[in-house]
Amino acid sequence: MAIEKATFAGGCFWCMVKPFDRYEGVQSVVSGYTGGDVENPSYEMVCTNTTGHREAVEITFDNTVISYKELVNIFWKQIDPTDAGGQFFDRGESYKTAIYTHSAEQRRIAEQSKHDLESTGKFTKPIATEIQPAKPFYPAEEGHQNYYMKNPSHYNRYAVGSGREQYKKETWGDLS
Repeated sequence: MAIEKATFAGGCFWCMVKPFDRYEGVQSVVSGYTGGDVENPSYEMVCTNTTGHREAVEITFDNTVISYKELVNIFWKQIDPTDAGGQFFDRGESYKTAIYTHSAEQRRIAEQSKHDLESTGKFTKPIATEIQPAKPFYPAEEGHQNYYMKNPSHYNRYAVGSGREQYKKETWGDLS
């Protein structure tokens, strides 16, 4: 068993937990904040778009069961990678997409995956998702953890109402 971390910012972190939670080899998916310079930021602080942090998920996984490359490919299918201003109706710095890499190998895989995605011709605009070295990750408040399980009806209304689910279906087809 080889345990690793993967960190992805994909807009609202509520919508980024469920897609990874269902895969064998994923041990945990934690909602939180990363990318900024303020220690222990709160949700309220991050929402001001002044801390440099983005809403993100930190995934702990066993790379002998699921590879980092597989996780990156799952990530791409959760977001609009061409949106440089946030995701769906969530706008601003804290909702921008990014892949935060924990090693040179993760960076290589992420860069290759981004290049491959650009090469598909699927998107008419450039891929805006940044690839950056991982910075400290701060878990979000408990109310934000596993939101899709704690508040399923609100989660589903949000995922549909934001346009995320329709975009995913139109862009990638049925992902269930």
